Amino acid sequence: MEDEFVLVNIVSPAHFVLVHGACHGGWCWYKVRCLLESIGHKVSSPDLSCSGIEPSDPNTMFTFQEYNKPLHDMIANLPPGEKVILVGHSIGGYNITEVLQSYPHKIQAAVYVAAAMLPNGNQTEKDRKYVMLDLPGKEVFDFTYGEGPDKPPTSAIFKKKFQRQYLYNMSPLEDCTLAGMLLRPTPVRATGDAEFPDGKGSDKVPRVYIRTLNDNLMSLERHEEFIKKWPPSEVYDIESDHCAMISNPTQLFGLLVKVATKWH
Repeated sequence: MEDEFVLVNIVSPAHFVLVHGACHGGWCWYKVRCLLESIGHKVSSPDLSCSGIEPSDPNTMFTFQEYNKPLHDMIANLPPGEKVILVGHSIGGYNITEVLQSYPHKIQAAVYVAAAMLPNGNQTEKDRKYVMLDLPGKEVFDFTYGEGPDKPPTSAIFKKKFQRQYLYNMSPLEDCTLAGMLLRPTPVRATGDAEFPDGKGSDKVPRVYIRTLNDNLMSLERHEEFIKKWPPSEVYDIESDHCAMISNPTQLFGLLVKVATKWH
């Protein structure tokens, strides 16, 4: 692990934008954010729509554009000349890819932490299969049918009894307990609607993929599918469960500093 840590005094301050996955909010990055800010980096960890303390109702949100609006607006309104290092976790890979395709000139690098890494999102049914989770069945989730029981579900959340098993199997018990109090239903219609075209110049932005080696939610085979589908600039490994920012924040911090050193 020694090569994953660098001398912090040789790194100029970067602006990291940390993007959460389904059911989570910006709060899930609190450990990594603290570490990055402690050595002088600027960090933003926005709540996507109907996530964290953002008040929207996930059962009335049907488009990816609505869901990603907080992140999209943040990147669109960056000061002229400012670039950020995007970090997306899990399904948050869709969110950072959308702004990467829209504003490649504003992105220094994009980091996918056990994240959906598809250049155009859900363009086809085959693409959707790439992000299917390695779960035994739909009984893992509590669904809400906001438009009626005869319509597809509008939101979903992990049942409490499965959260530790699939999300936090290596995380401290107190963090698992806190997460269980803060998780919110995710808008499944909006994430299923995630589609975006190639952006001019987006292929020039370095991308890093981080495999989570003790992940009960995403198998190593699933990681490899993303890597083969859209080969990144670098691939790193981390000893963590699916939520590396909670179970192994120190190693994830080291990898992010390594990215900042290489491309900032």
